[in-house]
Amino acid sequence: MSEGVVVSCHNAGQWNTHFNKHASSGKLVVVDFTASWCGPCRIIAPVLDDFARKFNNVVFLKVDVDELESVAQKYFVEAMPTFLFFKNGQVVDKVVGAKKDKLHSRIKKNSGAVYAN
Repeated sequence: MSEGVVVSCHNAGQWNTHFNKHASSGKLVVVDFTASWCGPCRIIAPVLDDFARKFNNVVFLKVDVDELESVAQKYFVEAMPTFLFFKNGQVVDKVVGAKKDKLHSRIKKNSGAVYAN
């Protein structure tokens, strides 16, 4: 279910289920910390959807900071969008802002794979 799509986590149960499922898988997990009122977040959302289709070896999760404030606080998210990159449950990289090219290059770098066309 999580390959090729961005999975939205709307509550702590969903976050724990999806994050824990992939945290120990060895796969790169990219978490988009977003907010409904954030203009740049809405602009980058279709780009992230496209990356999810292209990087099928990467798990993409979306967290609304207003719905899951505790998760955002745990990872010290202060600006939106913030993208945290996890491997084996640990943060390995971070991109702050709707920076398509930077996001793309960091996904490639951290996943160690090329994307499907």
